[in-house]
Amino acid sequence: MSVDDDARIVWDYHHVGHALAKADAIVVLGSHDTRVAERAADVWHEGWAPLIVFSGQRGALTEQKWSRPEAEVFADVAASRGVPRETMLLESRSTNTGENVVFTRALLAERGIQPTRLIAIQKPYMERRTWATFCQRWPEVEVLVTSPQLDFDHYPNEEITREDVINIMVGDLQRIILYGQRGWQAPQEVPPTVLEAYERLVETGYDRRLISEG
Repeated sequence: MSVDDDARIVWDYHHVGHALAKADAIVVLGSHDTRVAERAADVWHEGWAPLIVFSGQRGALTEQKWSRPEAEVFADVAASRGVPRETMLLESRSTNTGENVVFTRALLAERGIQPTRLIAIQKPYMERRTWATFCQRWPEVEVLVTSPQLDFDHYPNEEITREDVINIMVGDLQRIILYGQRGWQAPQEVPPTVLEAYERLVETGYDRRLISEG
């Protein structure tokens, strides 16, 4: 197995393969990647939901990049693609995926919105972790997850290299395992082929985004 072969196995595992359906709102989880906001605009224009919530303060990858919360930057991207401001809500406090869910839930509740189905939009390699977090933190709501429609070979760009993508994917898979054990998200089955690919990537040196298991 080559590094790219293993990376594609992990990349594919991170995708949940949900088909979109009509929903009460679109929840866009902030990050460094504004292509997530572009995907949100496309989903809104396709008519899947009438409302968009942009969620996110600045995080580890955006603290030095932007002076404003990710939610504000993403909202500007969506507006530039024709999404009306009056269809948007901004949640600008959250600094991790769990807070994205909890604070968005509170924001909607404050406005009397009790959704039964949401569409969550995230980076491709964070689809599964996003879905698992919603399942644990907001189990009453059906959540469909989507992301920019790019494969592993076409996702890296001038802002995020192939090496970065692999390191982040490996770190996210570790978090899927650990966070499920800690009760922070719904546990996910990880097939042996995926675990083996993960272990080979770690052994090869793709360990920059791993966290302490202690």
